Parts: sequence; C-alpha cells; structure tokens
Amino acid sequence: MSTTFYTTKLSFLYGAEAAERVEPRLREIIQRYRGKIPGQTGAALTQRDALLITYGDQVSEPGRPPLQTLAEFCETHLRGLVNGIHLLPFYPWSSDDGFSVMDYRAVDPALGGWLDIERLARSFNLMFDGVINHASVEGAWFRAFLRDEPPFNRYFLTVEGEPDLSEVVRPRALPLLTEFQTTAGRRRVWTTFSADQADLDYHNPQVLLEILDILLMYASRGAQFIRLDAIAYLWKEIGTACIHLPQTHFVIQLLRAALDEAAPQVKLITETNVPHLDNISYFGDGSNEAQLVYNFALPPLVLHTLRTGDVRALSGWAAGLALASDQTTFFNFLASHDGIGLNPARGLLTPAEIESLVAQTLAHGGRISYKQNADGSRSPYEMNISFFDALSDPAGGEPLALQAARFMASQAIMLSLRGVPGIYFHSLFGSRNWQEGVSLSGHNRSINRQKLSRAGLETELARPDSLRSLVFRRYSQLLQQRAASAAFHPHGEQRILEVGRGVFAAWRSSPGGEESMLCLQNVTSHPQTAAGHDLAPYETLWLPNPDL
Repeated sequence: MSTTFYTTKLSFLYGAEAAERVEPRLREIIQRYRGKIPGQTGAALTQRDALLITYGDQVSEPGRPPLQTLAEFCETHLRGLVNGIHLLPFYPWSSDDGFSVMDYRAVDPALGGWLDIERLARSFNLMFDGVINHASVEGAWFRAFLRDEPPFNRYFLTVEGEPDLSEVVRPRALPLLTEFQTTAGRRRVWTTFSADQADLDYHNPQVLLEILDILLMYASRGAQFIRLDAIAYLWKEIGTACIHLPQTHFVIQLLRAALDEAAPQVKLITETNVPHLDNISYFGDGSNEAQLVYNFALPPLVLHTLRTGDVRALSGWAAGLALASDQTTFFNFLASHDGIGLNPARGLLTPAEIESLVAQTLAHGGRISYKQNADGSRSPYEMNISFFDALSDPAGGEPLALQAARFMASQAIMLSLRGVPGIYFHSLFGSRNWQEGVSLSGHNRSINRQKLSRAGLETELARPDSLRSLVFRRYSQLLQQRAASAAFHPHGEQRILEVGRGVFAAWRSSPGGEESMLCLQNVTSHPQTAAGHDLAPYETLWLPNPDL
C-alpha cells in the first residue's frame, strides 16, 4: 500500500501535520510483522467454512486447563463438521464474560496459555476478538491513566464541561459517563457499555498504533479472522450520534490495509448490532473494509417466520441481499453469546410484530434488555433467551422430537443462505434456558452462557433419545451435506423463490454455475407442498441440480 494512501487516511483523522509523524510509525509496525506471520496466503473461503462460536471454558473437566479440554472435545466431535472456531475473548478480563479486557496480549491463566491457542490453530481456523472500542478499568492501561502516567493518560476518552450529549446513540440503559478520581483530579470517562468498560480515545493516534500492533500480534498467534467488536461506536464527536461516523470507517480501512500487507490471510469481520443498511456499510467499497459482516437481521426474521408460519418478511429481505464484491460475504448466525438483537428488525418487521417476538420471549422464560433513547425513554434492545426456547415453550408440553424439528428448521434456513455460518455452541448441542445463571449473575445474558462439564455433555450425546443427541445428529448431517456441495459456496449465486407462505425456498449455485441446490424448508407444523415436492412439518429438503 502506498505512503499516499496511509497519509491521506491519517490526515483525515488527525490533520496533515500529525499524519506526517504517524505514518512512518505505522509503517514500522507493519514492517515488523511482514514476512513473520505463518500462512500468509490469503486463503479463499469455500462451502467448507463454518465456525463454532464458543467460550474457552465452554466445556471443562477436573484437573485440566479448559482450552486443552475444548481442543480435545472439538478434535473428537467436530472435525469435519466445522473448520473454524470463534474463540470468545480469552484474555484476562474483569466483567462481561471476557469483553472487559484487562490485557490484550495475554491468555487468561484460568483458561491456559498461548500454546493451547496454537494447538487449536493447528486443527481449526481461529477467530479472535478485537475488543477495541473499550478496555477494562481494572487493566494496567486504565490504572496508569488513573495515575496520570504517559502515554496512558491520553488513552481513554474524557469529557470536560457540560456538552450536549443528547444525540448520542446508546446501546445500554446506563450512564454514558463515569467519574473517576485520578492524580490529576476528577475525570469523567466515556463508558458506552458499562462503568467497567472505558472507551479508548482514537483522537490520539498512539491508540490506533497500539491497537494495530495488537491485531497483527493476533495474526502472528494464529488468528485467521479478527472480529471487530462493537466497532460502530469507535469514534466519538460531540454533537453527533457517535455511531457509524466516517472516522470509524477510515480506521477500519487503515486496519484492513495494514493487515492486507502484513497478514493477507486474515479476514476482518465487523460486529454491528444495527439496522441492516447501516450494518452492510461496513463492507465499504467491497475491497477496503470488512470481508464479512454479521447478518444481524437474520435471527429475529427467522424467529418471526417460525412463530407465524409465514415466510414473506424473511423471503422479501433475503431476496434483496447483495454482496459488495466477490471479496465479501455475510457471517450468518442465529445465536451467539449475546441476545437476539431487535434493532436490525426495525423497518423489516412492524412494531406489532416486534412486540409479538418480545411477548413470546417472555412467555418462554426469556428476558428483555433495553436501550436508552434520546428522549429518555427505553426500547427493547435484545431478547435474552436460548434460541431453542425462543422457538418452543419449555413448559408447553410439546413432544421433544417436534421441538427439535422446529429448531432444526431454523438452523437449516441459516445454513442454506449465502455466507459463512457461525454456530453457537449451545445451538449445536440443543441447550435450553439457564435460569440459574441469571439468578447467580444478575445479568440477563447469562441465560444463554452456561458452561458445561465434558463428561455430562458426552453422556447426553451418547443417549440417542436425548435432546442434545437429536440436535447434534441432525446438525452434523446438514453440515456434512453443505460442505460436500459447491452450491453453498459463500460467494456463489442465490435466488429466493416464492413457493407459498409456508415454505422458505432458496436456490443456490456455485460461482461458476457447475453445481446448484434447491433448498426447501417447511416453516409450519403442517404438511406443505412446494415446487412439486411434499414436505412434512418442519422438513428440510436440499435437492441437488434442480430443473427449475
């Protein structure tokens, strides 16, 4: 990448004079890693790419570091089903189950060490989290900030006076600013997500350089994907909404360019729980920002589809999905460590339909988290519930096989769409609400974050009639079928067909057109007929090389 490119971007962020000083330092960081990161081939995505989303201590057994147990469990049960693992933050942390990072360059000793990460990287493509909007107030950086020690005394965003912050978009119903006593006096620190998570100040170019060095270090440690967590809030300008600002996009473009030079095999994925058009803006021009974006509208639309037995909202949205270029694709997911976001559904579902999803979540034992609006009111922000129980009332008395079929219908829709699938551990193994976790932690999101014993999980998987066995067996079949056909290539063609309200229909084709697949999914509890095929309740049909 030319010096002019970096200087132009840096000038936009920091001014021409500062850019002249910062650009050589940025290039020095790139040069330090260039040629020293293994696997610098820029490997292309294929239909075999599927990522498991998991915590490092998701499965445990006595006397072993959890990362070793996870590696062995995945090597035993998941080899050939998924080829990648999104390892949720494994760094030392103070809150938010890892997303309040105390030390970006270390592995939490409670999980294991870098050798354990490297073992996982030998068998699976790894996604690391770049939690770069904020850092823990318990970490060394912030403690140095409190002591007013350079350079960390300028690493965190502070606010002086009483500026008008009413336009700031809030993802939480919590105070935006948190006051801390420092050796330089009382300072009010910007805390977008919680009082334990202090926002980094990218107005200081040293912060950008520090973060770039960290992301390149992740590449050197085996990251094939880097997830930019909460990236939409990165840059703040008082008097604006402080979300999706042009400066944020310029920072991503700088990070992408640097990674393309030093670690071209690494792909950026942006996590922006926002309406769809804002979300896909992080593709940039198709070559200069994220290679993948989370497809955040998919989870609430799929829930709505299976709640109503009507595919029209989902099909209408999916028919308009377009990729920015052949270098980009979607990261399709239904569940994750977070809740099911509602913002992405606004404008795609009516307010009444969204309220129906909220009501169903509460009726099925879930919780609702809220965001703060500019007028001081609150709106539902996300639904906290296991995806399985979001679809089936745990107290409803339905046969387990029917509940499992309904759940797998949702997963089959996700697997059939163009993109790379991300499968949360608890979805792959049919987990239900963990009510005890909410009681223990006091946090709604704990309902979907239960940690499991390896022995207990494997005992359930060995029972053919258990829910975990029913779900995992069917999921394994779908993943094997998907990986075997180039029709599911993440850069292939996709057409959404209208075959009736009760059946979701997608036609997929390989990039060159050599293979195609008609994917039919009954979204109702009644038999359906579509495209000349009879489908049982919630049945999935994937038909190769159809004559359409």
